Amino acid sequence: MQKSNSRRNFLRNAAGTAVAAAVTPATVLASDQASSWPQHGQHIIGANDKIRIAVLGVNGRGKNHISVIMKLAQQANVEIAALCDPDMVVLQEAAADFEKKYGKKVMIEQDFRKLYENKNIDAVTLATPNHWHALQTIWACQAGKDVYVEKPATHNIHEGKKMIEAAYKYNRIVQHGVQLRSSLAIREAVKHLEEGLIGRVYMSRGLVYRRRPDIGNKGISPIPAGLNYDLWCGPAPMRPFTRNLVHYNWHWHWNYGNGDVGNQGIHETDLCMWGLGVDSLPERITSMGGKFLWDDCKEVPEIQTSIYHYPKQKKMIQFEVRNWNTNLEDGAGVGNIFYGEKGYMVVKGYDTYETYLGEKREKGPARSEKGELELHFQNWFDAIRARDMSIQNGPVQTGHLSSSLAHLGNISYRLGRQLEFDPVAERFIGEGENEANAMLSRDYRAPYLLPEVI
Repeated sequence: MQKSNSRRNFLRNAAGTAVAAAVTPATVLASDQASSWPQHGQHIIGANDKIRIAVLGVNGRGKNHISVIMKLAQQANVEIAALCDPDMVVLQEAAADFEKKYGKKVMIEQDFRKLYENKNIDAVTLATPNHWHALQTIWACQAGKDVYVEKPATHNIHEGKKMIEAAYKYNRIVQHGVQLRSSLAIREAVKHLEEGLIGRVYMSRGLVYRRRPDIGNKGISPIPAGLNYDLWCGPAPMRPFTRNLVHYNWHWHWNYGNGDVGNQGIHETDLCMWGLGVDSLPERITSMGGKFLWDDCKEVPEIQTSIYHYPKQKKMIQFEVRNWNTNLEDGAGVGNIFYGEKGYMVVKGYDTYETYLGEKREKGPARSEKGELELHFQNWFDAIRARDMSIQNGPVQTGHLSSSLAHLGNISYRLGRQLEFDPVAERFIGEGENEANAMLSRDYRAPYLLPEVI
């Protein structure tokens, strides 16, 4: 598919000030982690060179990374050189499973910083908790590694600008893990929207209807053997250990996760912006919801509705999170709906779209085709070999914007009020918005500090 003008504008505008900063002389952060890392440009991957990849985080989504990389290994000339996880028990189990499935041993490393020092590692994939994504991406860029980072790309809005800056300064290929951008069906769907199949598109809705049960409250307990809890916490506060966080339920605590709008929802926030044709963050945000079902230790809302308004463009995004028994909407429970003057489009999951035209909802073009995750990884490999960000389907800028949309909704929800936002400066505006602007970043725990000078 040919890149549209809107896509080119999206990438150019989203990079914005961060790109300008990236090409300005700057001093790389002096730190113990970065001091021995190779500078970018030392290793050029040739057309026939094998790309050696380390997978960081192997308890959940990382298993999918392993599977798809190994599936593409021969045709893409790539290999998994190492597995990494702060939990040695999980790591050893993953290595044993790897040997059983693929008939060979793989190097394991508990501390990812040692892999960043390894000049034989060309690229990393990040399936770690949200609070680690940005810092691990930036450090990887400084170490000369290309990156595939799972959604959300960031834990807060400020991190996204620093990630863009790092990718451009070190000429690294940073691919955001929103695989629907490589789906043949969804790319066709967006092309229909751009070409006016449903007329002028004025509103998009993102849907995340997932069954999220009561998780209780497991209280404080000793740190399990084999877990480097300091490394697991990283830049986030190191609270007393609890099974409420490790290994999955960190999603529902603000210091580590971003709720379901920042979990499953990033796929949908990304598609909302892409299909609606907006290349900046909104000017007005309001979000409300709460915990209506479970009296458990989750901090994030079970039910959440967010509105993102683009008044100058006369466009709007709605986003809904429901976490229990609910209806589907024209068959979509996780997906998107786009509304235009001539009809509407329903996107289901990552690989299916349907259109309904006119007052009588007559069926229009539709398509369903799987294989998007393999295509997304292959696109990353192709961009690495070409050293060309312009051919990426999920470049770093899209990771910043789609993640930031979720963060904006969460900030409005947590403060309990509508917020006005300057999408150019990426700051809240109006009297008394110091509290909101303070939530654009976070306090980082030493030595896991986000560098201000990239």
